[in-house]
Amino acid sequence: MDERRKIARWRMAGLTVGIIAEKLGRHRSTIFREIRRNMFIDEVIPDLNGYYCVTAHDMASRVRQSVIDRIKHGWSPQQIAGRMRLERHPISVSHETIYKFAYSPDGQAIKLWRHLPEHRARRRSRHARRKHGQRFSPELNILRRGYRGR
Repeated sequence: MDERRKIARWRMAGLTVGIIAEKLGRHRSTIFREIRRNMFIDEVIPDLNGYYCVTAHDMASRVRQSVIDRIKHGWSPQQIAGRMRLERHPISVSHETIYKFAYSPDGQAIKLWRHLPEHRARRRSRHARRKHGQRFSPELNILRRGYRGR
């Protein structure tokens, strides 16, 4: 909420996105995405259109709660992210973002990891997830490896 207040204040002051990103220590694409996702648009009174920190925080809180509810009902992060894209949700998140949230201090506080497919309290490192042993020993001739699915 604090960063959103700063973004709104600096936008009203006319600062560029690049300067805002530099001041917050974020990449400028992150700020562009935040502003685009959380832009308030009023069809009746266009003068009210703009980025408002309270509206942005409310929208993000709803998405957060929706993700938490779905995880607790047994949905995997891939299913949640896919459904958000399918429904063309105004704010969609990737499954990787959902996993990062589940293993963040906020996610750990409410024990979201218990509802994930692997039920691990700590996430495995990236390299540990796809470790494959040798499928064939180097001594085995390629002609002897044959297809077993006959």
